[in-house]
Amino acid sequence: MLCPRCHQSIEAQAVACPNCRTPLKAYGHPGIPLYRAGKDEFLCDSCIYHDDDTCTFPQRPYAKTCTLYHDRSMPLEMPVNRYAGSRHGSVTAWLQRNSAWLLLLGLGIVSLALALARR
Repeated sequence: MLCPRCHQSIEAQAVACPNCRTPLKAYGHPGIPLYRAGKDEFLCDSCIYHDDDTCTFPQRPYAKTCTLYHDRSMPLEMPVNRYAGSRHGSVTAWLQRNSAWLLLLGLGIVSLALALARR
């Protein structure tokens, strides 16, 4: 990876360039990349979120840096559902989404069984 300012080689995990101290990640969020526009351009000019009017960034349409930028020429990747199309998969997905409720239901049934057994 190259620094956008000094063009020196840096590690992909770097929060700031060790040579020129240019911030490379969102402040306080080292896992979120910080996108930068060129000298005479704005990120909004090529951002998919500006095109569909879902951007709420206060610097819009003149943003020079942004964490949510997505180039309109690159397709959005949709999350893949491993279980789509199968009955077993839909049951598995439902169980994963509702595991807390199932645990509470199980505890309630065990409590009820113990209460009835003591009578």
